[in-house]
Amino acid sequence: MNPDVRKPVNFSIRSVPVLALSVVLALGISTSASADEADAKRLLKGMSDYLAAQQALSFSYDATLEVVTPEDQILGLASSGKVVVNRPDKIRATRAGGFADVDMTFDGKTLTILGKNLNQYTQVEIPGSIDHLVDVMRDKYDRPLPAADLLLTNSYEMLMDGVEDIKDLGSGVIGGVECDSLAFRSKDVDWQIWIAHGDKPYPCRYVITSKRVPNGPSYSIQFSDWKTGKAVTAGSFAFKNSSKASKVKIEELKGTGDLPEHFTKGASK
Repeated sequence: MNPDVRKPVNFSIRSVPVLALSVVLALGISTSASADEADAKRLLKGMSDYLAAQQALSFSYDATLEVVTPEDQILGLASSGKVVVNRPDKIRATRAGGFADVDMTFDGKTLTILGKNLNQYTQVEIPGSIDHLVDVMRDKYDRPLPAADLLLTNSYEMLMDGVEDIKDLGSGVIGGVECDSLAFRSKDVDWQIWIAHGDKPYPCRYVITSKRVPNGPSYSIQFSDWKTGKAVTAGSFAFKNSSKASKVKIEELKGTGDLPEHFTKGASK
């Protein structure tokens, strides 16, 4: 079979952050949890403040984006990459999956997206901070950055917006790191985050569950190799066209999104 000839796949999905786990567990948790809620808020705020205070940081990640077909089959799309941040206005992110190999750089003015497997790139002028870039990429171009929710300088306020229920689930272990496990609910999503113990409360895993799409597809991202300060190897955030890639308009740069080109989106409910 020719690998380039693929049957279109239709599915129901929303953009991040309304994706979710497909397995639901019924847990009996005490309703007298005001102290736990306060502690969970404190832990989340501590993580947000810690990340926002780091002028330079980097991490590697493994992500899975789930989609649901009209036949109610859940499909998981896996990718891995690395993110390097130099606040307030520089970021580089890579993402490699089965259908895309993408390198994105932002120098505070120009965003460059390189499709390494396509040998094509595009550039868009988006002068401003990383916070502004996150908003523009999500709202205008439907190309959310990896872990975008957590990169904002006000991530606590954004994450807590619309939260209706909070649970502190105690400790968990992610990649050998002991973490606090926190769960939150809002009208449209359930989400859970694991935050490392100690004086470096970085996120270890983040899972977002949709309540608007049947069968609850998810977006989950697991972090590793966190570095901050002088330990970060930032390099240059300026784009260097070493592969002599062809420049195209952003709408012409196909095959660099979160989904394969032969997937078509259906409506969420």
